[in-house]
Amino acid sequence: MLFAVICRDRPGALQTRLDARAAHLAYIEATGIVRMAGPFIEAGQMVGSLIILECDSLVAAQTWAAGDPYKAADLFESVSVTEWKKVIG
Repeated sequence: MLFAVICRDRPGALQTRLDARAAHLAYIEATGIVRMAGPFIEAGQMVGSLIILECDSLVAAQTWAAGDPYKAADLFESVSVTEWKKVIG
């Protein structure tokens, strides 16, 4: 099953994102369930993330999101995790 993790950064938290980025990318590599990911961009700056996970359940996707180093760094103002169906691409 696919899940979309949609995250919005706290305002003014770009440096937090940059400081935690290496740990976030290492977590993605280590967990092996990320199928697509990238930042939201506004006015040329990263302001959030869209991450598509492939895992067995909503609980597994929520657990992955809770373990993200960006969350531990208190980067996000909001996070939602929802099942997603790929139709095109």
